[in-house]
Amino acid sequence: MPSATGTRPSEARERLLRTASELFYAEGIRAVGVDRVLAEANVTRATFYRHFPSKDDLVVAYLRTVDEAARAVAARAKPGPERLRATVAEMAELVCSPGFRGCAFINAAAEFPDPDSPVHRAVTEHRQWLGSLFVHDLTEAGHPDPEGAAAHLMMLRDGAMVAGYLADADRARATLIRGLDAILSAAR
Repeated sequence: MPSATGTRPSEARERLLRTASELFYAEGIRAVGVDRVLAEANVTRATFYRHFPSKDDLVVAYLRTVDEAARAVAARAKPGPERLRATVAEMAELVCSPGFRGCAFINAAAEFPDPDSPVHRAVTEHRQWLGSLFVHDLTEAGHPDPEGAAAHLMMLRDGAMVAGYLADADRARATLIRGLDAILSAAR
């Protein structure tokens, strides 16, 4: 697929990003070194640095890819209750998917606690977007307290992401969906 400039993205860059994404998610960001990514992606160090000046840049690109996927799900639905249900349904399915290891953003924030880190900033940007989406859609749904309800929904989402990995994924999915239903029942 051509980029915004009309050129095709580098196959090596895509391979680096795909490999790093799989490894970072499965094993943890700090647990995976650049040498491992290079070896598994079959890419030279010079090629890596041509595309990513540092490991942090690669991690930010990984998180941006996850963010773009979430935004694509949201973009396919009509704002309001429909988009909330579609977004939460996607999250709920993710929680029960094979190989689920929690939320990529929560995991990254745990590994990069410095709020000035570019990785932590990417996590914050995603969470701000998601929170804003929740507020907007709850406003559209006529919720009397869209900001409070959005915070409640974010907490439910975060809990489901953790419980889906550490506990009963089916129960986490069901609880998240029931939570959204309860929040929406307070609307109009």
